[in-house]
Amino acid sequence: MLRVGLTGSIAVGKSFVATVFAELGCLVMDADGVAREVVAPNSLGLRAVVESFGEEVLGADGSLDRNRLGRLVFSDNDKRELLNSILHPLIISAQDAQLNSWAKEHPRGIAIIEAALMIESGGYRRLDKLIVVHCRPEIQLARLMNRNRIAQREAESRTLAQMPQEKKKSYADYLIDSSLGRDDTRQQTEDVYRRLLEAEKSLDEKKN
Repeated sequence: MLRVGLTGSIAVGKSFVATVFAELGCLVMDADGVAREVVAPNSLGLRAVVESFGEEVLGADGSLDRNRLGRLVFSDNDKRELLNSILHPLIISAQDAQLNSWAKEHPRGIAIIEAALMIESGGYRRLDKLIVVHCRPEIQLARLMNRNRIAQREAESRTLAQMPQEKKKSYADYLIDSSLGRDDTRQQTEDVYRRLLEAEKSLDEKKN
């Protein structure tokens, strides 16, 4: 099974690209979903987060208030790094368990993990290929402001808190530019999918 990372900065269209890959028959894992699982109520992950950030990050029902936690870490690099050091090992472990399960069921399949911080966490290193989705900065800002209903200043703060798009692109095996909208992005995704099929075939031949 070919193991592929799908990443990119905030509001560049990763989720749409992941949806297209799923439609094409890939096995797609949303790292954000896994991240929610590792901080579920009564989990080791949630207890570790509360120990580091206090009970103020909990909602009234005892679950993690992700918005409150997000506000704490977005503006503080040290807190953000601390949170990542807690969660990334748990997330990667859960991802690997799912990948291993998929590999047994679909040995010739293509598995794609969608994760915003795949490069920053180093998680991409254990995968066969890496796709980076990107778009023009002004389009990214407009999308983020519209999606999250936030002002330009806050949107700029959030984008600046992440690794620059140009640096992320330097890690990529494949690039998808979502600047021109969904139809063009879909076509690029389909082109990358065909290249992934070739890569999977090559990987299978090497193993045999």
